[in-house]
Amino acid sequence: MEEKLLRDYARLVAFQGGHVLKGEEVWINAGLEQPDFVTMVVEECYKAGAKKVTVYWHHDPVSKLAYKNETVSSLATVSPMMVAKFKYWVKKLPVVIHIISDDPDAMKGVNQNKVTKSMAKRYPKIKKYRDAMDGKYKWTIAAVPGKAWAKKVFPKLNEEDAIEALWGAILKTSRVDGNDPVKNWDDHNDFLVNQRKKLEALDLRKLIYKASNGTDFQVELVKGMKWGGGVEFAPNKGQFNPNIPSEEVFTTPMKGKAEGTLVASKPLSYNGELIEDFSISFKDGKVCAVKARKNQALLEKMVKMDEGASMLGEVALVPFESPINQTGLLFYETLFDENACCHVALGAGFPELYPGALDMNMEQRAEIGINNSMIHVDFMVGTRDLSIIGVDANGKQVQIFKDGTWAI
Repeated sequence: MEEKLLRDYARLVAFQGGHVLKGEEVWINAGLEQPDFVTMVVEECYKAGAKKVTVYWHHDPVSKLAYKNETVSSLATVSPMMVAKFKYWVKKLPVVIHIISDDPDAMKGVNQNKVTKSMAKRYPKIKKYRDAMDGKYKWTIAAVPGKAWAKKVFPKLNEEDAIEALWGAILKTSRVDGNDPVKNWDDHNDFLVNQRKKLEALDLRKLIYKASNGTDFQVELVKGMKWGGGVEFAPNKGQFNPNIPSEEVFTTPMKGKAEGTLVASKPLSYNGELIEDFSISFKDGKVCAVKARKNQALLEKMVKMDEGASMLGEVALVPFESPINQTGLLFYETLFDENACCHVALGAGFPELYPGALDMNMEQRAEIGINNSMIHVDFMVGTRDLSIIGVDANGKQVQIFKDGTWAI
């Protein structure tokens, strides 16, 4: 891949994604697949004025060995060193950059019961730290090709060509095209923010979804809840773009107020395994049934991770003709596939979208209707014929999406 494009991408991640400013500390979480690119991002962070950049490396095969060989108790342990790291994170609120390249099948063969049990036991030990920094720091997720991931997306190509092809797809959908990528994203952010403003002006109370694949669903919205998408802001830290790429405009729906069935339009990669051809049905706001051609047992475990895992924390609007969908690729990676078309998320909502909620405790947030959970798992429901109708407080209906794309 042309070095200029890679450097443009690295600059985009640092300057637009994390929006690193002079004097800030930066943490980078990355796999071992593309160390040269990670080095470029570190360099760009220092150019932006970062006072310190720390890279935390991880490797899927090592994680898999841990899941296979350690006990649930060992996997759930939060060491004093990790507690110290969380305390420092809460105090300093560094910019966090995630550079992902994971193999979609990385955890194939791992005992998923062990994974879910260890996650459930570990989560209460770190929850107070996550709650303390939720919505208060700048972060971004971007991707680079990994060998196994590239071969999954392009199975007919040899490894080298598959990596090159995946680089091309990542850069194209991230608006890295040889021009100024930061300017490209400023323009893109303007469009997404404009759509947010339109939705907020409608003051909607309900969304109704229908599609020919069997989706027939409605969900209530929270009065006063804002819409997010594109550029976001962290209190006292400034702006950032959490996802590169991103095409979504999203909000947090009312906890426990959803009815009907959502049929997934793309597979879901969860805990290193793929859940395919699935649907999720809701009654009285909670998941009442799931069906999947592949990995139904894993899907059933996911929606039972905790009480909030069976309720929605996000609804997101993405036009079916998004640049990601136009590639015609299934990326097997939620960062891309969720931005190909409309999606929803089971689990935690976004308190930062409700004015003042970041200063509230969990009970106060729950009273507003913000769901809380140890998970936040997006799955795609957008189709070419998806219709979404909004209903305002007076019962007036407004066509929000028609034939899978924006109608406003």
